[in-house]
Amino acid sequence: MSMRAIVQTLYGAPDSLTMQEVEKPVPGVDEVLVRVHAASLNARDWHVMRGDPRIARWMDRKIFGRRGPKQPIHGADFAGTVEAVGSGVRDLAPGDAVYGEVSAGAFADYVCAPRSALDRKPANLTFEQAAAVPLAAVTAMTCLRGTTAGQRVLINGASGGVGTFAVQIAAATGAEVTGVCSTRNVELVRSLGAKHVVDYTREEVVGRFDTVLDLVGNRRLRDLRRLLEPKGTLLLSGGGTYDGGSVLGPVRLIVGGQIRGLFVRQSIRAPLAKPSREALAELRDLIEAGQIAPIIDRTYPLAETPAAMAYLESEHATAKVVITVAP
Repeated sequence: MSMRAIVQTLYGAPDSLTMQEVEKPVPGVDEVLVRVHAASLNARDWHVMRGDPRIARWMDRKIFGRRGPKQPIHGADFAGTVEAVGSGVRDLAPGDAVYGEVSAGAFADYVCAPRSALDRKPANLTFEQAAAVPLAAVTAMTCLRGTTAGQRVLINGASGGVGTFAVQIAAATGAEVTGVCSTRNVELVRSLGAKHVVDYTREEVVGRFDTVLDLVGNRRLRDLRRLLEPKGTLLLSGGGTYDGGSVLGPVRLIVGGQIRGLFVRQSIRAPLAKPSREALAELRDLIEAGQIAPIIDRTYPLAETPAAMAYLESEHATAKVVITVAP
């Protein structure tokens, strides 16, 4: 049986993505086959689409091939209903509403996901809203784990996919949050819980912070460190936007920061977020309690995924861009 999917064989621009009929996947023993209702885009998706930065083609051979992505169907985040389960899955059944994250394959009518990488959808979210959560919110939660009340937290890129969750998560802990964004997003970032908002088009960030979370990768390491207390923590998770291609891209800052961190009192880290049912369950509790909520900029139908990707990689999208797959 076939299904629709967004496929790419060679690296390129958004118009290299095409909708094709492909074979419907079959779940393995510990997998769940999900009928996808919605999926969302992340900076990761355009990095894989472009094969950018070029060094990534050598660093992650499970995702990046030399001339094209190893997995031709794009998409990590999804939300939908269980279609079938493998023999090792006992706690989910057809019809259950779920959300989760895979390495690839979500821009399709169906996706197979390990049981360990999905969980039940928050009851108070639509499928479109739920699809906007997994990768971005898990990343934000992983980066800010350990944040406590009263800490001063700076979030550079506060209006992006990860940033909008990071502001909410940090504020929910009682931290004093300063968000950095453009003029059009100042009120949004303030509404999410930021006590202070810096419009980078009009002013510079001043002061010292206990934690700086950089989600853009557009500042030099020494400039980020100047914003830290002597024993503060710098967290690097920048995705950036496409500007014609690069060799190192955000990898330069992340690797340089980790090396520098070996020789200074400040902690410099690049936390690695991994999808897990435990993290998704924790996020579901926060969402159902009203402490955090996804923000959606635009939605596109599956057939217009190339247009959605073009918007994401070049237009500084606010928060999340979502693909609707099934009604």
